Amino acid sequence: MKHFLSLQDLDRNELMTIIQNGIAIKRQPERYATACDRKGALMLFQKTSTRTNLSFQSGINQMGGYAVPMDWNASNFSISPIRYEARYASRNCDFIVARLKKHSDLRELAAYATVPVINGCCDRYHPCQALADLMTIYEVSGTFEGITVTYVGILNNVANSLIAGCAMLGIRLLLVTPIVNEASWDGELMDQAIGSGLVTRMNSLTDAAAQSDYVYTDTWIDMEHYHSADYEAVKDFRMQTMLPYQLNRKALNGSTPYIMHDMPIHPGFEIEEELIESASSVIYQQAENRMHAQKALLLHLMES
Repeated sequence: MKHFLSLQDLDRNELMTIIQNGIAIKRQPERYATACDRKGALMLFQKTSTRTNLSFQSGINQMGGYAVPMDWNASNFSISPIRYEARYASRNCDFIVARLKKHSDLRELAAYATVPVINGCCDRYHPCQALADLMTIYEVSGTFEGITVTYVGILNNVANSLIAGCAMLGIRLLLVTPIVNEASWDGELMDQAIGSGLVTRMNSLTDAAAQSDYVYTDTWIDMEHYHSADYEAVKDFRMQTMLPYQLNRKALNGSTPYIMHDMPIHPGFEIEEELIESASSVIYQQAENRMHAQKALLLHLMES
């Protein structure tokens, strides 16, 4: 049995197989209509979600399985040690998709679960998003060879998983990240990535975009804090610091890379609205690919 807490839980061949299988499933979904027959996924969510929730529920249902949504805060996970609830939950499902605030809680859940635990997002990593990101690049370009991606935004969980995936697959990644989210910082991952020669930190979005096939941005505000009054000072600081790094036509300065965003989008902040709907945008394709990549992930974990 394998868990999927980060991309580092895979080797390069496993990652490539999941990406290629995701594309195959997308092209011929009917071939996989019973692949998860009677298999159940517990959707254990401590954080709000649209794409993770909908894509996993739709994906396992389309393969003949089922999903059981559970709000962490409305369950006994919120009042009892994780180890006890994990053991019980494992006896009622075949997968646990957990979207938790703390990576440490996710690791404890995996330590005591007897079924595969999938990281649906935590403060350290967002590996399911990275699967869809990489699948989209491969689907659009047909290769990872010679591809350069720029990530512009907060150095956060999304960035970490993209860093891990690009380093593993030989994709050149340029990071324009003026702010580091402390809870997300993974010094070992960053040292390995920089040491690989594939990952470079840059100061200018315009310079990075001029070298890139894809430019990827993300929200500047953690979704669980978006409406929190206690977070206003941090929110204001991030907005003021990051506004010069907005992904817009001016910053691209004539470059025409594909535009990526993991959603939810806040137009006028991290990205101008014109780029979201532009011909170079693959944002909706990227979002759709969450479901296909996760179908492939479920099948991989069933076979492991």
